[in-house]
Amino acid sequence: MSRYDSRSSDPTSYRDRRSDSGYGGSTGYGGSVRSSSSKSDYYGSEAPKKLDLDGLPHFEKNFYIEAPSVAAMTEREVEEYRQRREITVEGRDVPKPVKSFRDVGFPDYVMQEIAKAGFTEPTPIQSQGWPMALKGRDLIGIAETGSGKTLAYLLPAIVHVNAQPILSPGDGPIVLVLAPTRELAVQIQQEATKFGASSKIKNTCVYGGVPKGPQVRDLQKGVEIVIATPGRLIDMMESHHTNLRRVTYLVLDEADRMLDMGFDPQIRKIVSQIRPDRQTLYWSATWPKEVEQLARQFLYNPYKVIIGSPDLKANHAIRQHVDIVSENQKYNKLVKLLEDIMDGSRILIFMDTKKGCDQITRQLRMDGWPALSIHGDKSQAERDWVLSEFRSGKSPIMTATDVAARGLDVKDVKYVINYDFPGSLEDYVHRIGRTGRAGAKGTAYTFFTAANARFAKELIGILEEAGQKVSPELAAMGRGAPPPPSGHGGFRDRGRGYGGGRSWS
Repeated sequence: MSRYDSRSSDPTSYRDRRSDSGYGGSTGYGGSVRSSSSKSDYYGSEAPKKLDLDGLPHFEKNFYIEAPSVAAMTEREVEEYRQRREITVEGRDVPKPVKSFRDVGFPDYVMQEIAKAGFTEPTPIQSQGWPMALKGRDLIGIAETGSGKTLAYLLPAIVHVNAQPILSPGDGPIVLVLAPTRELAVQIQQEATKFGASSKIKNTCVYGGVPKGPQVRDLQKGVEIVIATPGRLIDMMESHHTNLRRVTYLVLDEADRMLDMGFDPQIRKIVSQIRPDRQTLYWSATWPKEVEQLARQFLYNPYKVIIGSPDLKANHAIRQHVDIVSENQKYNKLVKLLEDIMDGSRILIFMDTKKGCDQITRQLRMDGWPALSIHGDKSQAERDWVLSEFRSGKSPIMTATDVAARGLDVKDVKYVINYDFPGSLEDYVHRIGRTGRAGAKGTAYTFFTAANARFAKELIGILEEAGQKVSPELAAMGRGAPPPPSGHGGFRDRGRGYGGGRSWS
């Protein structure tokens, strides 16, 4: 019997711990206030408003009991472990990291799923993030995609749900996960289903582009976990198909991407409907000012854990090649590159526009290449089918806009090609991060034109930090020199061919 298996339908059975448990309000309190704390406890600068907490339901949120093996670690051992795994922490009373799954004390049904998945040890974000999340405190996690952060918040969410009173008719979810894209939301749901099914935790995924009926039915039946994109969730709330009165565990996943996509007003509207003493977990791959400002308003006395450097950097398992070309050279360069590298492995090609995606895909298919495309104008059914064909390897080439750059978890993507350079270095890092996942190696090729020259200096910094070779042409652009007119260099000239040839033409 795990120490976390304490689910009960009697809310009076919980311990009265104001420091660990929630006593907050329901709708209408706003998202930036917390109960009974001093101004200095707040991440932001505003002092908390006084709340009337009388008669509001109590909820449990501190479940962490430090294992003897963790307690026995000296401060020096903790520091050495964090340095070795590139873990940086901030906050008061930060718990020690756990080195093994046994140290966390997850319930048996969760441990069985972990074993079935073949995981051998926690990733760095899990090692430090699990104790933080299980203590019930707010948490800022900064880690690159593919770092295991989904389970870093989902497994504590399952523990959290199992400790709360069961849902009554008309209740909304206990756990709410906000995600920027449909694809990421669906992937989170798959993990929630896998790890939550054994304790009969129900979930649903709420996103646009598909009929509302099945989502409405799930919400009306009652689900403990809702994974949602902001727009469709607001739609469901305004139609009274769900409410957020029971939400005590809120996750914002890929907060930087949600702000990039203009979801700031929707996020604020949603958070304003959630009791202010909830537990909030705020995940981001990067830490720009906009992301920090939002965190200041939503989080109270948070822990902060950073995996790797807080500066923007690429996964070192990815080989990066940048080729300076002119716009009209791109397609021929792409075909030559595909001839070099095509060996049946999955190849993901990024474009800036939906129109470009469709045009290049059509041209590739006419030339005998097995390509399909995915972008925001496709129906959800078509996007799901394309992803299925790509995952299975039936169509090993997929073109995509940035809708696929974050959260897309396809195993064994061997190559990423930036046909168009993205509008920011953050997006560059996330795009190429679709390869080299879960310890695998990967290769990224990027076409860089004169129009992209303003990114040259920062791109060189990312390449150098990752130990990659910088071509003389790119180095010259970084110094402000005009690009060569004919696009010198090229991937094939560098002796990096991978053979295999085209077998689909």
